[in-house]
Amino acid sequence: MNPAHIEHIGIAVRNLESAIGFYERILGLKCHKIEEVADQKVRVAFFRIGQTSVELLEPTDNDSPVARFIEKRGEGMHHLAFAVEDIEKKLDEAGRKGIRLIDKVPRRGADGKDIAFIHPESTGGVLIELCEKRNGK
Repeated sequence: MNPAHIEHIGIAVRNLESAIGFYERILGLKCHKIEEVADQKVRVAFFRIGQTSVELLEPTDNDSPVARFIEKRGEGMHHLAFAVEDIEKKLDEAGRKGIRLIDKVPRRGADGKDIAFIHPESTGGVLIELCEKRNGK
C-alpha cells in the first residue's frame, strides 16, 4: 500500500471536554478543531503533532461503533490511520489479497478526508483506517 505517513491515531473517549483538558493542560497540545460526523455518530477533537494528528472520538449515540467499542473495551486507542493516495485502488488491492475490509468503498470521514477501514482480523487485532484528502487534495 505504501502509506505516505501515519495520518492520525484515533482515541475513543467518553467525554470530549474532559479528554481535551488532559491533552491541553498536561501535554501542552492545542485542540484546533472539533467536528461532528453525523453518519458515524461521533464528535471528533483534533490535535496536530508534526505531520500526525491525534483524534479524540466521543460517541454521540449509544448505538455508535465508538460507543460499542467503549462499552466492550473501555476508553483508549480505537484505530491507527494511514495516509494513502488512490484509496479506491488500495482497497481493491487489499481485497484481492484476501484482506477483510469493513469498507469496500471509501466514505466521507472527518477533516475533509475519504476513509475506509480494514478489519482487525486481518491486521493482528488493530483497526486500521486508510485516509485520503477528498479529491486527492
